[in-house]
Amino acid sequence: MSIVNVGLVQMSCSSEKQLNLQKAIQQIKAAAAKGAQIVCLQELFTSLYFCDVEDYDNFLLAEAIPGPSTEALSLVAKEHNVVIIASLFEKRTQGLYHNTTAVIDADGTYLGKYRKMHIPDDPAYFEKFYFTPGDLGYKTFKTKFATIGVLICWDQWYPEAARITSLMGAEILFYPTAIGWATSQDEATNKEQFNAWQTMQRSHAIANGVHVVSVNRVGFEQNGLMKFWGGSFVSNPFGTVLYQATHDQEEVAVVPIELAKSDSYRIHWPFLRDRRIDSYRPITKRFIDEQ
Repeated sequence: MSIVNVGLVQMSCSSEKQLNLQKAIQQIKAAAAKGAQIVCLQELFTSLYFCDVEDYDNFLLAEAIPGPSTEALSLVAKEHNVVIIASLFEKRTQGLYHNTTAVIDADGTYLGKYRKMHIPDDPAYFEKFYFTPGDLGYKTFKTKFATIGVLICWDQWYPEAARITSLMGAEILFYPTAIGWATSQDEATNKEQFNAWQTMQRSHAIANGVHVVSVNRVGFEQNGLMKFWGGSFVSNPFGTVLYQATHDQEEVAVVPIELAKSDSYRIHWPFLRDRRIDSYRPITKRFIDEQ
């Protein structure tokens, strides 16, 4: 299909897992009613962003994938003929957990999952305590409406991840995300951080000639210490922002994406043609300090 309608669900979350799931389902239905064909939810949408603390009780939030949440979402996908991209806390087995996104096709079929490859560890983002790094590699999913690639939050900062997923045939890159501002920060710092975050992802769109869709949560969490900055957006293959959500409101948006644009951009700016793959072996080193 040349034009695909992409739905973005930017929402706030509570401590009640089932309420968050039901809220997301209602938002998916709202997106479908607006014509969405692929709907992306934000990172870890069934809970508050719990990685602000290292607490063993938070492992109780995890579930199998496929499992209860994907089963519920599969029914919605089939009923409304929409692809759903759902970021969940995966319990793989006892003591082994991942930050994982499931992809469900428009007929309700579970297509598979991507496990987050890059795991951060910063104040208020203690993800290494919870998540084992992904071991499935980078993934694409052939859905009814498009071949899509899914990466997750911290993956956003790594051009290698976007490049490899694009080389695997992704027509659109989706990034479920949970990122925000410390409420103690000044406005200039907030603006600079958001601009860096968005610019990085727009650069992935340009370098790879694909659309990028980034979906972030919104609202105050961590007892008011963190304001998740929303700002979910869609970039075309030239880095132009086609849509950007607010920083403080829940939103359900549907944005038409013209897949054929990739061919035009790649013909006129042939970055893939001119790649010197014979010269890239050093990229596999941690740091090039011995030559």
